[in-house]
Amino acid sequence: MAAALAVAGCKPLTLTAPGHAGGGKIKAAAQSGPLFTEPGAGFSPVYRLIGHARHYIDITMYEFSDTAAEHDLAAAARRGVRVKVILDRQEKSTNDAAYHYLAAHGAKVTWSSPAFEYTHQKTIVIDGKTALIMTANLTSRYYATSRDFLIEDTKHADLKAITAVFSADFAHRSTQPSDGRDLVWSPTNSQPALLGLIDGAKKTLLIYSEEMGDTTIEDALIKAAQRGVSVKVCGENTGGEYDSAFARLARAGVKISYYSSSTGFYIHGKVVEADYGTNRAVAFIGSENFSSTSLHRNRELGLVTADPTVLASIARTFRGDFSRGTRVH
Repeated sequence: MAAALAVAGCKPLTLTAPGHAGGGKIKAAAQSGPLFTEPGAGFSPVYRLIGHARHYIDITMYEFSDTAAEHDLAAAARRGVRVKVILDRQEKSTNDAAYHYLAAHGAKVTWSSPAFEYTHQKTIVIDGKTALIMTANLTSRYYATSRDFLIEDTKHADLKAITAVFSADFAHRSTQPSDGRDLVWSPTNSQPALLGLIDGAKKTLLIYSEEMGDTTIEDALIKAAQRGVSVKVCGENTGGEYDSAFARLARAGVKISYYSSSTGFYIHGKVVEADYGTNRAVAFIGSENFSSTSLHRNRELGLVTADPTVLASIARTFRGDFSRGTRVH
């Protein structure tokens, strides 16, 4: 799989993952964002976008339990905005209250398609002009303690692709998602896209991943470390769930730092940043975890960016999080 990378002021680059089929080419936009880093930024960007909607709002959300967002969507429906929401059917215990509230207050709400094991995507589209692509769910009880990232996307090709997939998923129709300018979809192309970033790295990889379990991705991280790339993973490991995966990676030279408190700071973000500080720098931000379910059986969405402001923000946040976690030796 090849990922074509266009960086402002540089010739387009192609990051190639030898031997991995499918996925096509993902172009990394030279300008993206703004990026909102949680928990510091707060979720006012979500409420602001909903409040500015004039024509329609499309939301795909794995978990939704945020009464402020629910009330804002009801207010949007009252002023004539068409509101449509897809909620994951497997998370009915979390989503049921939002489902019934929104349905009773003018929104069109549906449970996710059984074509996917989970609809784990977290995206809000406003008027076909702005998409907020998130690693976070709209679950307010976790806002204060979760490391998450929200990024705005205003690129026309991306908005067109996201809207087309939303329409199909809302109607439970099959569709072949378009990559737009820089999109990464599960189950369509997320594994080869992530492999393209990992296999294409020359100097560094900075990775946030809540989950592990996809051996193809783990093997690629090991190969990167063995060819001299500095690979750092900041992850979550509540209850020691990923002890064996982290130990295997650490033995191969991958540097691991994790968090494991059931009530404290939690790594929920999903990010791969390659070669920060070089003219090849690029990052993925999205809902995809490093698990077979996430990459092959879920509906997920992320994007690839080469925006220098976004990349710098991720790298700065990563340094702090990595330094405070528990190291694997």
